[in-house]
Amino acid sequence: MNYIKIYLITLIVFFAVDIIWLGFIAKNLYKDQLGFIMAEKTNWTAAIMFYMVYIVGLIFFALNPALQKDSLIYAALIGAFFGFITYATYDMTNLATLKSWPIFVTVIDIIWGTALGSATTSISFIIIKALGI
Repeated sequence: MNYIKIYLITLIVFFAVDIIWLGFIAKNLYKDQLGFIMAEKTNWTAAIMFYMVYIVGLIFFALNPALQKDSLIYAALIGAFFGFITYATYDMTNLATLKSWPIFVTVIDIIWGTALGSATTSISFIIIKALGI
């Protein structure tokens, strides 16, 4: 039962942080930089599947070990590392294989993925500890 609670908390935190990025900070960034290859409609099935899988990885590789070590610093650093690796994998693959993929998007997206992983893991860690889960 605790795993479900941890998953839901982390999912909610991830969405809250990512919405700030996608909805406010980088609202037009992706459209301006990638509009020439963007679909008219978001494939929500694929997006939701990404979020579900990403959260499992973040919990497995960063959050659970941080909770076991009782270390917020570990949560922040390993969450950042996980975000860096996952977003770098996506963006560097696109840079290597897609014609006209902007290097600017690669750099910004990897920075964002690093920050997102760290913030999500850290905030989730704090909430989970505060709730005594």
